[in-house]
Amino acid sequence: MGVSGSGKSLIGQLLAKQLGHPFLDADDYHPQANVDKMSSGIPLNDQDRLPWLERLNGVAQTHLETGCVIACSALKQKYRDLLSMLIQDHSEWIYLKGSYDLIFKRMSQRKNHFMDPSMLRSQFDALEPPLNAIEVSIDQSPEVMLLEIQNKLR
Repeated sequence: MGVSGSGKSLIGQLLAKQLGHPFLDADDYHPQANVDKMSSGIPLNDQDRLPWLERLNGVAQTHLETGCVIACSALKQKYRDLLSMLIQDHSEWIYLKGSYDLIFKRMSQRKNHFMDPSMLRSQFDALEPPLNAIEVSIDQSPEVMLLEIQNKLR
């Protein structure tokens, strides 16, 4: 979890491959109305996110036996609570933490993503850092981040 541009997809894919689990990107589960809204530079609100988060929880529940890695912003505690509903004992949160300036720079360099860098401030404003998560700084290489995550996973 983390704000847009923190590396959730890259780290999630690498971790999933290493664990032998499928990787799921939460962005792929947004309804078209959410994608259109974000593409227009309008941040999502809680009402926009609710059906998306419920859908992701259902997807996570279907992978309970096999396991999976889901990359999702999960910015607020209530989002993480909803995502973990009925699977709390089978889930682990990994928080990819970075500064606004570093992430804005990364977002400005990526192409063909619906999330405009100008919306990053709204993500930082909404962010409620998790209390019970593996916290990894994104100012290091993906390989080092992955090693750190592996060492902290239960």
